[in-house]
Amino acid sequence: MLEFSIFSRAGCHLCDIMHRELESLCDGRARIAVIDIDSRADWQARYGQIIPVLSCDGEEICRYRLNRQAVIDRLNKGMVSG
Repeated sequence: MLEFSIFSRAGCHLCDIMHRELESLCDGRARIAVIDIDSRADWQARYGQIIPVLSCDGEEICRYRLNRQAVIDRLNKGMVSG
């Protein structure tokens, strides 16, 4: 099953919005992992203030706001190959 990762931190309203929108868009067709960047120093250094960052299979999809079309494309690709 396809898995999206949201690099996030507690109290980030943009992160919360992206998570809700992604859940609605995926509707059970993919897993969503929320990764707390504050749990590791290397993630803090890499992502700092550019959160949320959405990735899939190690590839960055978007930052700050959900790119709905990119997610739909990834979901459709996952349905074809899966």
